[in-house]
Amino acid sequence: MAFETPTAEQLGMYLGLPEIDGGRADLLIQQAVALAESVVRPLPDQATAVVLSVAGRAYVNPQQVSYETIGPMSVQRPQGSGGLYLSKSDKAALKSLAGRGGAFTVDPTPTDADPSPTYPVDDGYGAPLDYEPGWGWV
Repeated sequence: MAFETPTAEQLGMYLGLPEIDGGRADLLIQQAVALAESVVRPLPDQATAVVLSVAGRAYVNPQQVSYETIGPMSVQRPQGSGGLYLSKSDKAALKSLAGRGGAFTVDPTPTDADPSPTYPVDDGYGAPLDYEPGWGWV
């Protein structure tokens, strides 16, 4: 199954908005997909969550306002909470969804490797074959 671009209606549901500007939402979704494809191409099926997050951030706070006061109400938003961009966690999520990143091991042993020792074995080396209790090897 291939990645399906989210719709403006899905962005509205994601943001919890009863009405949404369809043209603006479609533009932001297209741009979010383009940004995501700059990290991973083709996009994995589950990348919809990242695309909606990026587009939703830009839809709600397009001017990247960090502090706003209207009458007696004031709101402070985290730095970098608006505009269209991929955060570090967005990039990590895309890579993880695509199966990239994370720890892995590489076994350099050839498949036809023999577990027997490759050094010459000397049967005359070491302790003699007789062991006497109390005296040890004699």
